[in-house]
Amino acid sequence: MTARVFTLPDLGEGLTDAELVRWLVARGDTVAVDQPIAEVETAKSVVEVPSPFAGVVAALHGDEGETIAVGAPLLEVEEASEAVAATGSGAVLVGYGTTDVTGSARRARVPVGSGGRPAAEAAVPRIVPVSSPVVRSLARTHGVDLAALRPSGEGGVVTRADVEAAFATGTASETASVRNSDARTGLPLRATEPFSRFRRTVAETMSRSRSEIPEATVWVDVDATDLWNGRRRLAVDGRAPSLLSFIARFALTALARRPELAGRVTADGAGLETFEGVNLGIAVDTPRGLVVPVIRRADALSVRQVDAELDRLARAAREGALPPGELSGSTFTINNYGSLGVDGSAAIINHPEVAILGVGRVLERPWVVEGAIVPRRIAQLSLVFDHRVTDGGVAAGFLREIADAVESPLGVVADAPPPASPTPGIG
Repeated sequence: MTARVFTLPDLGEGLTDAELVRWLVARGDTVAVDQPIAEVETAKSVVEVPSPFAGVVAALHGDEGETIAVGAPLLEVEEASEAVAATGSGAVLVGYGTTDVTGSARRARVPVGSGGRPAAEAAVPRIVPVSSPVVRSLARTHGVDLAALRPSGEGGVVTRADVEAAFATGTASETASVRNSDARTGLPLRATEPFSRFRRTVAETMSRSRSEIPEATVWVDVDATDLWNGRRRLAVDGRAPSLLSFIARFALTALARRPELAGRVTADGAGLETFEGVNLGIAVDTPRGLVVPVIRRADALSVRQVDAELDRLARAAREGALPPGELSGSTFTINNYGSLGVDGSAAIINHPEVAILGVGRVLERPWVVEGAIVPRRIAQLSLVFDHRVTDGGVAAGFLREIADAVESPLGVVADAPPPASPTPGIG
């Protein structure tokens, strides 16, 4: 038998490490090439890591909750000595590959407090080092105060056994009463947990957007009745394109005339980069939080194609199955907060973009049509834009163009330019 060591591969986008969320195999299991062996969380997503080797799992390097550097050992597989080294397809991860490494180079865990400081330096209340999300969930379910436990794990880490022992002996019910009250609220402090890597990244991006971008917002209520009813007549196999796919297509058409709204301010803040085409980001609410998968070159897609991509990306995002490459590179974002049951919102621009379009829920409301009050399906559209890049007139014209298309979808077809004439001498 030959031992092969699989190191954590390059996850793309400059990511240098990842948190091991969950092992999908155990020592002694037989694995096949490309079989998922672990879930890891980066600053962008949760990714399943497939094995490039086939054989028997000889060792797992790392505990759930541990941070592992790119290039550090992740898994050891025993292959038959006569077997030829097999490598997987590599379709899931960027820079996928294998490196033989002898010995175990598991990184030591350093419990951290807020702001990335060692736990010993963190301010009271103490941030409790926990090795697994399962442990945190178990403690919440049984009302166990992690701060009141005596950790038994390596490096002062609270383990599942510590939590189980607490509620088995009845100490869980006592922990809430013996805790000191929080000085600011007077309430017993349940627990203090550090933000996850993903949540820290979101916080940093949103904070940077708020601090750097002088943003402004315009919004409009639109009568989407004709589009709401008309799209159903386009159903194929019982599925009609979503309202969002039409709004996205209208926005892409409007962006072709205002490419600055799908641009990016340069790193020094002194200029604007514009692009040939649009990579459309779609904000999706998932169990892990808000993520923004990307439809690349969405400007070249039809309504049906946009709809198919919206559906695929939303499903994959909620399942945590999107690779990092599909969560970066957007140049304009749409936030369909109507799917969350709200009418309107002033969204935060997805830095380093310069604008974001918001779509509220579609409600049946009384509306005046030709002097009569009738029920119509109304939605609110909002545009948040970077005032360094453009002014309210351009932003309002962009939003109005989308609104007019929503209210009169047949007008979009009637006003569309004719197809280009064939080149003389061809066909």
